[in-house]
Amino acid sequence: MSGTASAWNLAWAQALDRLESDVASAEALLLEEHMLRELPRFDPWTPPAGLGPLPLDMRPRADAVLRRQLEVATKLAAAMSGAAMHSLVIGKMVEDRRDPARPSYVDVAM
Repeated sequence: MSGTASAWNLAWAQALDRLESDVASAEALLLEEHMLRELPRFDPWTPPAGLGPLPLDMRPRADAVLRRQLEVATKLAAAMSGAAMHSLVIGKMVEDRRDPARPSYVDVAM
């Protein structure tokens, strides 16, 4: 392998390392590990300048990273939706405490 090809592979290996680290961080958040420590610092990934096309031998690794990213994105969307629903329920509970005149139930006698 020439020096240029070796540097190219190294650059891609480092880029994939970073992407894998980001996915692992998001997966950890979904496992509720974030409740035990601070949230990770926001540091969006940008491709390094001059990275070039993906080396063919790294395609399986890149595909695996993409699959994990898509799975995490789906799970994050579901978690966000769940959090929004919880927020709505809590908001309604707070509103109910402010308006004690509202009935808690309706008794329908036949």
